[in-house]
Amino acid sequence: MPIKDKPRPPRFSLFNNILLILAGVFLFVSFILPVFSRPQVPGVPYSLFIHQVQEGDVARVQVGQNQIRFQLKSDEEMGGEQVGQVFSTTPIFDLGLPNLLEEKGVEFAATPPPKNGWVSNALGWIIPPLIFVGIFQFFVRRGGGGGAQGMLSIGKSKAKVYVEGESAKTTFADVAGVDEAKAELVEVVDFLKTPGRYTQIGARIPKGVLLVGPPGTGKTLLAKAVAGEAGVPFFSISGSEFVEMFVGVGSSRVRDLFEQAKKEAPCIVFIDELDAIGKSRSSSGFYGGNDEREQTLNQLLSEMDGFAAEDATVIVLAATNRPEILDPALLRPGRFDRQVLVDRPALSGREAILKIHAQTVKLGEDVDLNAIATRTPGFAGADLANLVNEAALLAARNQRESVAQADFAEAIERVVAGLEKKSRVLNDKEKKIVAYHEVGHAIVGSLMPGSGRVEKISIVSRGMSALGYTLQLPTEDRFLSDETELRGQIATLLGGRSAEEVVFNSITTGASNDLQRATDLAEQMVTTFGMSKILGPLAYEQGSRAMFLNEGVPNPRRMMSEATAEAIDREVKDIVETAHQQALDTLNHNRDILETITMQLLETEALEGKPLHQLLEQVQAAPAI
Repeated sequence: MPIKDKPRPPRFSLFNNILLILAGVFLFVSFILPVFSRPQVPGVPYSLFIHQVQEGDVARVQVGQNQIRFQLKSDEEMGGEQVGQVFSTTPIFDLGLPNLLEEKGVEFAATPPPKNGWVSNALGWIIPPLIFVGIFQFFVRRGGGGGAQGMLSIGKSKAKVYVEGESAKTTFADVAGVDEAKAELVEVVDFLKTPGRYTQIGARIPKGVLLVGPPGTGKTLLAKAVAGEAGVPFFSISGSEFVEMFVGVGSSRVRDLFEQAKKEAPCIVFIDELDAIGKSRSSSGFYGGNDEREQTLNQLLSEMDGFAAEDATVIVLAATNRPEILDPALLRPGRFDRQVLVDRPALSGREAILKIHAQTVKLGEDVDLNAIATRTPGFAGADLANLVNEAALLAARNQRESVAQADFAEAIERVVAGLEKKSRVLNDKEKKIVAYHEVGHAIVGSLMPGSGRVEKISIVSRGMSALGYTLQLPTEDRFLSDETELRGQIATLLGGRSAEEVVFNSITTGASNDLQRATDLAEQMVTTFGMSKILGPLAYEQGSRAMFLNEGVPNPRRMMSEATAEAIDREVKDIVETAHQQALDTLNHNRDILETITMQLLETEALEGKPLHQLLEQVQAAPAI
């Protein structure tokens, strides 16, 4: 969105032009004019000079640091009437030259210092300071854009001011999938446009609105939509722009920002990445700190607390994806007293977002946006925008005039699993191991409750290290999982390793990532979800704020006894081993189907769609022992 145009000063003022003219005169008088006014003297080799001295032809010599000038004896001195000619030569290190000149009776002296005229002396005292002043003004104007901004006003706010009535502005119509957040912000915009409707019944609009959500969910886009809808001045700045290397700059910029906002009220101030300056002051490792970031935060708290009645229409809008690390003073009533969750969109929201981004590309007749939205659970708005762009790039690469459903399917795989690595060629033994591994995941996953539907099995390498992959996509949005479903997820993760044991009676390094994920999930079941009958409904993992205070420690546990830690380890091991045995039993019971699917996979390198579903429908659960 365009920024308000401000008048720029002329690039060169009259003063600068005068400085340039005087500098040119100074250079001409000091360096160029003496060169032209100096008489030209022919030069000769130093050896010829010494020879003429020894022959007694030299009358007088002027010895300088860079040049020796000598005059030959005149005809008058030699008995004639012609004046002696002057020559020059380049001196060399010769300590015997004075003795030689004295011996031959040659008059010699040092070259006299050059005589500068009064004009050159005056310019030498006046021009250098003027040039320094001109250079200083140039950097001041360049550093701050001229006017009041510059090196001497580094504490001024760098906020960008958005104005109403510009073309290509973002509105709420460009935002989808976050209807609740839009409703909250529509109320803020409405208050700025018609404050009387709220104040007449005693309502008070919040001073600060904090947009909270994962990265890519559209927090900044919502802020731009507010700028497009509000019709009032909109100041936008990032939290990192407050703090620089100079002490006191951050707090000075905060003061200047709010001074500008109060002059333009009613208006909106948007601070992106608030956690850059709003991090909890108790997390610095010591109390009573006086660092630059803390002073900036203190100034922000003071400014938000200092709104008078006439400043009520200055609303502060901020965004962060790390609300757990913000200072509690920021979140109390009277400051950021309203938090708006901007979460990942549900199925209907994803479809609406796809429709918005699909307006800029040519879609084929077979494209089903609802099916694409169904296959992309957990995707944020930025992920969906990237998905549409990837599909368009694939269509253009394949010389198609429109984007087909197959392009979207391939784009989803690229985003989820990574790019294909066809250059990574496996030998026959490795290809066979990978095939059984992936089919093991698919067979176990097809029976587990609450797991997604197996859509594709491939032994084509993708991403950084995946030699093959099994693509499972949920058929609906899920927000809760019970203990049985979590145990089923662990069994599915161990299905690949279990297939290697069943077929080859050995294991490989290919299951390392599966083991890591299975162990982490089992540990969460015990320490976070309280799904252990022995340990009971207790949380042994530290909360998010405690995790922040112990940065660098992955999943830190609370202080506990050795007996409790051993009990946790035993429970985690028991959950993983039970799931491992469940996967082994399932694969042994369906050994024929395991072989059938693997043979087909080795022939085609990928199985998906209806043929794969028909094969997996034959899988049966192992009888309970």
